[in-house]
Amino acid sequence: MTTSDIEVLVVDDEPAIRRLLRVGLSTEGYAIREAATAREAIERIAEQLPDLVILDLGLPDMPGQELLRKWREEALALPIVILSSRTDEAGIVEALENGADDYVTKPFGMKELAARLRVALRHKLQQQGEKPIFQTGELSVDLVKRIVRLGDREVKLSPKEYDILRILVQHAGKVLTHQYLMKQVWGASADVQYLRVYVRQLRQKIERAPDQPQYITTETGVGYRLREAE
Repeated sequence: MTTSDIEVLVVDDEPAIRRLLRVGLSTEGYAIREAATAREAIERIAEQLPDLVILDLGLPDMPGQELLRKWREEALALPIVILSSRTDEAGIVEALENGADDYVTKPFGMKELAARLRVALRHKLQQQGEKPIFQTGELSVDLVKRIVRLGDREVKLSPKEYDILRILVQHAGKVLTHQYLMKQVWGASADVQYLRVYVRQLRQKIERAPDQPQYITTETGVGYRLREAE
């Protein structure tokens, strides 16, 4: 799939933002469709499924969070990137837990947004045809044999450390919230301090400079993101 084949539905009630995205993303090679309300967005989705949705949270007829939940409850299997002026951690966490693939705040740079879209689209392709061996930089993870390597050196991980890394690998490039990771690893809500301890131990083993991680990065107050595959 080339960039020119990719259709993006922009859902935002601000004409200036839609125009900016139409011009900027068209330059990047994307085909753009638009909706100014949640109702219009639902109609556009029913008419033809896009490859990706850019969703504003401040829609006039329905909160963006509610529309996001509705689509995910309906098992709408396409990347949804939030583009919002809300910068509070609670709003970002809520959107991610509701099923957003990423969250970009206004004002934004077009190059950064385009990069986030590429990551979200690649993540979708990875899920559709997940490769058994994940590689980024010197880090490789064999999801079949459960072997982790940093360069030529095999890294020994505890079961919980491996579980955390495996989940991050399966969602590489995407922000995973603390609550999501804890539920996946422990099966229920646990003390976030447990997660921080294990992530710190994991970084000690897979990062060349654990205090300046290049693989597992922290999204302050939200969760963690693993560098995408190369």
